[in-house]
Amino acid sequence: MGRAGTLPCRLEAFSGFNFVIIPMSSPNSALPPSLPTGGTPRAGSVKRLLGWTVAVIAAGCAAFVAYAAMYSERMPLAIGTIVENVTGANPQPVVLHTPPQQQPLSAVAALGKQIFNDPSLSASGKQSCASCHSPDHAYGPPNDLSVQIGGPHMDQAGYRPPPSLAYLYRQAPFSIGPDANDTDAAPVTLDQLANAASTTTRAVKTAGTAPAAPAMVPQGGLFWDGRASTLQDQAIGPMLNPVEMANATPADVVQKLTKTKYLDQFKQLFGDRIVNQPDLLVDEAMFAVGRYQFEDPSFHQFTSKYDYWLQGKVRLKQAELHGLRLFNDPDKANCAGCHLSKPTADHLPPLFTDTQYEALGVPRNRDLPINKDPKFYDMGVCGPFRTDAASLTQYCGMFLTPTLRNVATRHAFFHNGVYHDLQHVMDFYNMRNTNPEKIYPLDAAGKPQKYDDMPAKYHANIDVADAPFDRKLGDKPAMTDDEIKDIIAFMNTLTDSYKP
Repeated sequence: MGRAGTLPCRLEAFSGFNFVIIPMSSPNSALPPSLPTGGTPRAGSVKRLLGWTVAVIAAGCAAFVAYAAMYSERMPLAIGTIVENVTGANPQPVVLHTPPQQQPLSAVAALGKQIFNDPSLSASGKQSCASCHSPDHAYGPPNDLSVQIGGPHMDQAGYRPPPSLAYLYRQAPFSIGPDANDTDAAPVTLDQLANAASTTTRAVKTAGTAPAAPAMVPQGGLFWDGRASTLQDQAIGPMLNPVEMANATPADVVQKLTKTKYLDQFKQLFGDRIVNQPDLLVDEAMFAVGRYQFEDPSFHQFTSKYDYWLQGKVRLKQAELHGLRLFNDPDKANCAGCHLSKPTADHLPPLFTDTQYEALGVPRNRDLPINKDPKFYDMGVCGPFRTDAASLTQYCGMFLTPTLRNVATRHAFFHNGVYHDLQHVMDFYNMRNTNPEKIYPLDAAGKPQKYDDMPAKYHANIDVADAPFDRKLGDKPAMTDDEIKDIIAFMNTLTDSYKP
């Protein structure tokens, strides 16, 4: 109750908004001043009372809607979802644990940066690591070629498109099956792991659902076939590749390193005697390149629009939001079955890859010089560029699932660079099984040459279980053209350097 001489009232408030004072009953103040006391309200007064009541209710509703829009994370999930549908705001924002974005490089990493950008380390003197892994293109190729050009005279076509070097800092070494976490156990060979996995039914990958059984497939590693297990191991590969930086031997790399302007930095870090220890010089140089990739925040920015949306800092457009839902829909695109889109349980941001290997049966890229030989097939894990797993034939044709972060900046897709835009990539997933005549070349009889980039004896390795590959010939494709456009709109939100 109010004090004598004042109007009793109650305070109604919404958090973040001003209080609204609503008079309570009293002998002379139950009605607005326009209504006479002690008599029957006139029709005009009743209308004014109704209008006043409706205005108060409308104002309250507007305040609630505004509050729900601003603080959807404080709403019940059902209300938050409604707000998400209307505004594109994330109803359940999270705090992401990301690497430091402002941190000086160590002396070793700073040395690695110089090596990474030094074309003098190539046989041609014109190609550095950054030539094919451009910092301005998410550490991927700077052009739309299917493969890059290199070699001693910069006239040799590569074998595969260079994958992006971004977001590799959490990549585990190559393995088959789950980690046993038993440091006392005897070492297990790839052959032993493959034999153990051969009797296990392959786990179906469904977006948003953990596999019912452990994934007994290859996982981890670097390059398309996982043949390098660390960034240091990966760094030396292009330097010795005859169609890339084209050094004939590690000794050639040593000879070039001893002529660089940063040789004194090697001596300061590792001692003067390192110039007389060629194997150690190469090892430390590649270690430095790996440290640069690990320490420099430009390799793992987590500054995409989607990262900000996860944290509740921006809103997605309707097409982007719809695309995200299709991306995560196990009956539609099912992209998140392999390209994980949700933060981890300990709030690490998603890398958009499960780092596992798949045989997808993409069409042969007949424009690649290496494919001019009709007997040549790139079999991924089991060769020809990887040589330690040639006997693991159940993995022939399998390639590493790449991250989709910054995917909209790429212009060559899959291990053979057969496609050059996301529309064709999505069409492949959507119609590979339902309309193969739109995906593969036709033979003389007009029949599509399905899986034409893999010998028939390995066709059983190709994924036909995970949506949308579970459709059959003549079925309706999983996605419409408009749905594919929205999925591509969402994938554009995965590009770094977004400005909220």
